[in-house]
Amino acid sequence: MTNIAVLGGGQIGEALVSGLVASGQEATNITVTNRSSSRSEELADKYGVTTTSDNQAAVKDADVVFACVKPYMIIDMFDEVGGSLPTDAVVVSMAAGLKLADMQKALPEGTAVVRVMPNTPMLVGKGMNACAAGDNVSDEQLQKVEELLRAVGEVVTVEEKDMDAVTALSGSSPAYYFLVTEALVDAGVQLGLKRDVAEKLASQAAAGAGAMLTESGKDPATLRANVSSPGGTTVHALRELEESGIRGAFFRAAQACADRSQELG
Repeated sequence: MTNIAVLGGGQIGEALVSGLVASGQEATNITVTNRSSSRSEELADKYGVTTTSDNQAAVKDADVVFACVKPYMIIDMFDEVGGSLPTDAVVVSMAAGLKLADMQKALPEGTAVVRVMPNTPMLVGKGMNACAAGDNVSDEQLQKVEELLRAVGEVVTVEEKDMDAVTALSGSSPAYYFLVTEALVDAGVQLGLKRDVAEKLASQAAAGAGAMLTESGKDPATLRANVSSPGGTTVHALRELEESGIRGAFFRAAQACADRSQELG
């Protein structure tokens, strides 16, 4: 039996709770905090979890504590709950940018802290969570965190120095794909399609391409080449994208994202 506290019942917190309950975790062993009584009631009714507005009460018997609040709130929250944490609890930050050293400093000496970079597809069970373990995290604790996070998608463990790059490639990148799909929808409307038809075509193409990337066992370059018949329609479209500098645009976007992640830290 694992006692879990989820501090913050917003989108990320609810996605985590939903996945944990669906994966077989006992709802009665999950406590979710939220400042809104109506939101707490909603989560309790929907998932059967315990809810409270008291962060200290939520963590006092927890084995794993997930902090699912905005980055600017994390340090104050850790100051608040530090005295109530069990000595063997592992604290998991789901906030972007904050460094392990700063979070460890805000908690009692020796506290196990794991830094996680999630992304929003965890809302539909297709998340990508990257973990970096702090100085005091045991192998067993890290394995437990990874096991729990698999309830909402895939998990990788990286060194903390790679977290800014992780943010650029998975944390923020769903927005890139949404923007590409949005642009395709607008292009379809410009070509004469009704918007709802264009949205269905572009969205399903994105979903299908994503499934091929994760399930086919083939790399993106091979999958792209397989669609690109010599002299065909696809290669003409790809030439336009290349001449418009799409690769360079993504290089610059990823760099800008990683730079901002470092600044936030």
